[in-house]
Amino acid sequence: MTLLVDSHCHIPLLEEDINAIFASARELGVGQMLCVSIDLETFPQVLQLAEKYPHVFASVGIHPNSNIPKEPTVKQLAELAATPKVVAVGETGLDYFRSQGDLQWQRERFRTHIRAAKMVQKPLIIHSRDAKDDVLRVLKEEGADTVGGVMHCFVDDWDTAQKAIALNFFISFSGIVTFKNAREVQKVARQVPLDRLLIETDSPYLAPVPYRGKPNQPAYVRYVAEYLAKLRGEDYEIFAEQTTRNFFKLFKKEAVIY
Repeated sequence: MTLLVDSHCHIPLLEEDINAIFASARELGVGQMLCVSIDLETFPQVLQLAEKYPHVFASVGIHPNSNIPKEPTVKQLAELAATPKVVAVGETGLDYFRSQGDLQWQRERFRTHIRAAKMVQKPLIIHSRDAKDDVLRVLKEEGADTVGGVMHCFVDDWDTAQKAIALNFFISFSGIVTFKNAREVQKVARQVPLDRLLIETDSPYLAPVPYRGKPNQPAYVRYVAEYLAKLRGEDYEIFAEQTTRNFFKLFKKEAVIY
């Protein structure tokens, strides 16, 4: 059985919770996971988790909606991102759903992350909500195609997906794609080339069917994979193998069995 990768998760940092999460993941064939940073305050814990467990990778970044006392410099982010177990910069991007008013500060934070990613030559993890045009514009203006990355938890249209792919980005689908009312996301999921597709949980949020409404965990990326393979009319093993290969190609790491 091909081992799956959860390309985007946020997991509890208590030891007893971690052991249970890893056990569940193994049972459902989830071999690796990328624990994504949302602020610099908790980043040391995320990094510690990745350094302790070979099958866990980390990113460094500040979520578009995170309130912080002082914005980091490009150099500061780049120095943190240079750590070997850090495979990406993010999550970063734009969120016009939760934030209001003049959001120039959010766009400047986004640009800082892109410049840091280019400095260390590591891919970006992009958060985009109600901001697709500006996200694509900033990515293009900053030359983000030189490092590429992933459009995480993708919920935009096919035109946006095509433009992101042209900028050297992968498209990642979460448990949202399994929801009955997610017809537009499902339409896009059918069209994304398999060699540009990733899967994720974004746990502890957005649990897929049959666990919708309950706490999510990396193990449940299995249900996302099974749903997408069926939706696309593809053999599950082929789908699983390719999405796993995509992950390690993008993040330039070797698979680890645990």
